[in-house]
Amino acid sequence: MTPADMVLTRRGVRLMGRVWPCTIGRGGLAKDKREGDGATPVGVHHIVGLLYRPDRMAQPVDWAVPIRPGDLWSDDPRHEDYNLMVRAPYPYSHEALRRADPLYDLVLLTDWNWPIAKPGKGSAIFLHRWRRPGFPTEGCIAFRPDHLRRIVRLIQPGTRLIVPASLL
Repeated sequence: MTPADMVLTRRGVRLMGRVWPCTIGRGGLAKDKREGDGATPVGVHHIVGLLYRPDRMAQPVDWAVPIRPGDLWSDDPRHEDYNLMVRAPYPYSHEALRRADPLYDLVLLTDWNWPIAKPGKGSAIFLHRWRRPGFPTEGCIAFRPDHLRRIVRLIQPGTRLIVPASLL
C-alpha cells in the first residue's frame, strides 16, 4: 500500500496520510457480493471515472464527465447493459444518475464488476456524498460533501480503493 491508495479502515478511508470519515453499505462488507445485498465488496478496486452535475458545480478536475439529463445506470442483471451507464428512454431496471437530491452531484466510479459484468455480482460501487453521517448506502462508500470534493482533487484514474478482508 502507498499513501496514494484509498484504504478503508474502521475509522474511515485513509488517503494521503489522513482518515476521511465515511459510510459503507447497509449490508456491511462482503467477500461474495450479490445484487441487492447492500454490501460493500472486499478487494482492490480502481477508480475508473468521475461524474459530476454541471448545473450544480464547475468541472472539479479535467477528467470529470458531466451527468446529462437522461443519464442512467443499468442495474438489471438480465440485460446486456448491466452495470453500465445508459441513456433514457431505457425500459430495463436502472438508477437515475441525475437525481433531484444532491447524492450523485459528484460520483467516483470504481471497476467493481466492470466493464464486463457478471450477472448477480452486484452493479456499480460508487464513491459519493453521504445522506448524513452514519447513514448506510446500498453498497457504495459515501463521504461528507466537502471531503468528497477534496478527495477528488487528490486522486486520479487508476487510484486503488482497498477494502481489506481483515475488516470482516
